[in-house]
Amino acid sequence: MAVQKVFPLSCTVQHYAWGKMGSSSEVARLLASSDPQAQISEDKPYAELWMGSHPRGDAKILDNRISQKTLGQWISENQDCLGSKVKETFNGKLPFLFKVLSVETALSIQAHPNKELAEKLHLQAPQHYPDANHKPEMAIALTSFQGLCGFRPIEEIVTFLTKVPEFQFLIGDNAAAQLKQSSNSDSQSASSALQSCFSHLMKSEKKVVVEQLNLLVKRISQQVAAGNNMEDIYGELLLQLHQQYPGDIGCFAIYFLNLLTLKPGEAMFLEANVPHAYLKGDCVECMACSDNTVRAGLTPKFIDVPTLCEMLSYIPSKDRLFLPTRSQEDPYLSIYNPPVPDFAVMKIEVPGSITEYKVLAVDSASILLVVQGRVTASSPTAQTPIPLQRGGVLFVGANESVSLKLTVPDDLLMFRACCLL
Repeated sequence: MAVQKVFPLSCTVQHYAWGKMGSSSEVARLLASSDPQAQISEDKPYAELWMGSHPRGDAKILDNRISQKTLGQWISENQDCLGSKVKETFNGKLPFLFKVLSVETALSIQAHPNKELAEKLHLQAPQHYPDANHKPEMAIALTSFQGLCGFRPIEEIVTFLTKVPEFQFLIGDNAAAQLKQSSNSDSQSASSALQSCFSHLMKSEKKVVVEQLNLLVKRISQQVAAGNNMEDIYGELLLQLHQQYPGDIGCFAIYFLNLLTLKPGEAMFLEANVPHAYLKGDCVECMACSDNTVRAGLTPKFIDVPTLCEMLSYIPSKDRLFLPTRSQEDPYLSIYNPPVPDFAVMKIEVPGSITEYKVLAVDSASILLVVQGRVTASSPTAQTPIPLQRGGVLFVGANESVSLKLTVPDDLLMFRACCLL
């Protein structure tokens, strides 16, 4: 009897406080659509859907002919289904965690260490750094999605120093002057001037930060009340963040970091040491399996300021969109393939006029999420066709061919996480 290598999953929801409430959350809507039994509580945040085998959210297998109850158990007993290279490279474990996020209030500004630093931090402070792995991540917008990502071009930061005296006050005149001078010198001195400015901000005394932030909030509020537009200094966003995290140093980070608004299908890739924060919206996210996070603000949690200021990548850059490539052999497929081995994400958009679609076989275990449309999936090892609708999640073992029959004439939108070594 052949091992069944294609099966549906029931995935874990995380109810973090920053998530969208009830059915305003894409996570909740996907859940409700895929599982008619699911009861959505309108007074509960539905922040993340975890699709993978992470011990804190191991997906359940929705097929009682399979003896293992969870994906993690199944993989540990069927490691060859990871794909030969994946199994070898990642020690018999699924190397990625695939998620849907629904963000109502800002997540903390953070960066993730590279492998080398992760190993060191994990040894020194395992209570803050739970493992020795790096954590690159990629977010692809499902709805309009707002985030902060990477340092802005120097001249933009210099403009904010001029327009926002409270910001300049915390940076200090010397560091600010150094930054202004560096904008027309080489990239090395620009980076070190940027590091100096950011470090001055992060090392400011809490009391002083609160005072300056209150002054800025008061000034913006008065101007807005008088009918003046304060968008040149992101007045509305600053008031929003201050309301969410009063007195938090992270409110000033909007003057250092690029503000991106992704349209559905647009992506950002967050490599090691790049500061970032998700502010609002819904996205699919894929990341390496790690929980290592160095926080910088918009958080009540521990902030490791010296590690943060030391590790960040102080490279000013405007262009933070990560573009997919269109597949040569499949007209309905785009591939978001970041420069890390741990994961890639495929976006599959099939028009409703097509009746059958063959999913590309890859030498990697993969997880497929249906965002729109309705199909039945069949594969050589699955005994019966598997019906999938919006919110449905399918595990596909390495090298398995899966055929999808579109059961309604609606367009199909799916995302698939895998590992393309």
